[in-house]
Amino acid sequence: MRIVSYRENGREFWGVVDRSGKSIIPSGRIFVEGPETLLAFIQENGTIDANVLDMVGSVPIDGVELLSPIPKPQRNIICIGKNYEEHVQEIKNLDDDTLKRVMENPVFFTKATNAANGPYSKVPMHEGVTDFVDYEAELALIIGKRCVNVSEEDALDVIFGYTCLNDITARDVQKNGTQWFRGKSLDGYCPMGPWIVTKDELGLAGNLGVRSFVNGEPRQNGNTSIMINPIPRLINVLSQGLTLEPGDIIATGTPSGVGAGFEPPKPLKKGDIVRVEVDGIGYIENEME
Repeated sequence: MRIVSYRENGREFWGVVDRSGKSIIPSGRIFVEGPETLLAFIQENGTIDANVLDMVGSVPIDGVELLSPIPKPQRNIICIGKNYEEHVQEIKNLDDDTLKRVMENPVFFTKATNAANGPYSKVPMHEGVTDFVDYEAELALIIGKRCVNVSEEDALDVIFGYTCLNDITARDVQKNGTQWFRGKSLDGYCPMGPWIVTKDELGLAGNLGVRSFVNGEPRQNGNTSIMINPIPRLINVLSQGLTLEPGDIIATGTPSGVGAGFEPPKPLKKGDIVRVEVDGIGYIENEME
């Protein structure tokens, strides 16, 4: 099931994409009195009967603005750094001991909530703040229930679904600090979408292609099967002593092929079109402005 947030006539709504993929069944047709936002629905541990998909959508997708599935995240977006070995190597060659530590201990950081952006929205370059804007194609998961100390075996139980995410990064700002927060958190630097695909369709997402393109040129071509730390381990480690909340967004890392990994490097420029694809979900595409 694909669940989407959208704006129509200046108002924000959410609903389910119908079987045709061309229309949305608004939540108001699904529930007599339901939560006003997709985030509230997730927080209420809501469920939607699969029979809903027998309905015909009444809102054409091409007639509305698709938003980030969670336009206003309740907490910082949690991200995983260095979760694909070839990406680790392309950014900085590491000695064997350092690489071993990275592989044994997932690297977590966050992006501020103001970074959230729509799947087809423009992304500001923030000229004067950064001279090196980069892209990072990622699969993101959305937590579906409040949980702590989750075992790997129980990881699927706490997931609501998945979406595409671009962890856009100001590389120079990132490197100039002793941690990554500011370089990852500039306004609009986290496009997501175009919807959430529920876990019943993708399971633990262990074999999904993750790709990116800049102006149609292939840049990244990875697969979640080669993650250093797969999703069950990420949830297990992250949740030890740290409560995860329904609606939390966790980006699972990016494969090799980012702009900073080329020789010479390939930073994004104003007017560039960046496309991120994840198998089983779809794509997002954003213009840099």
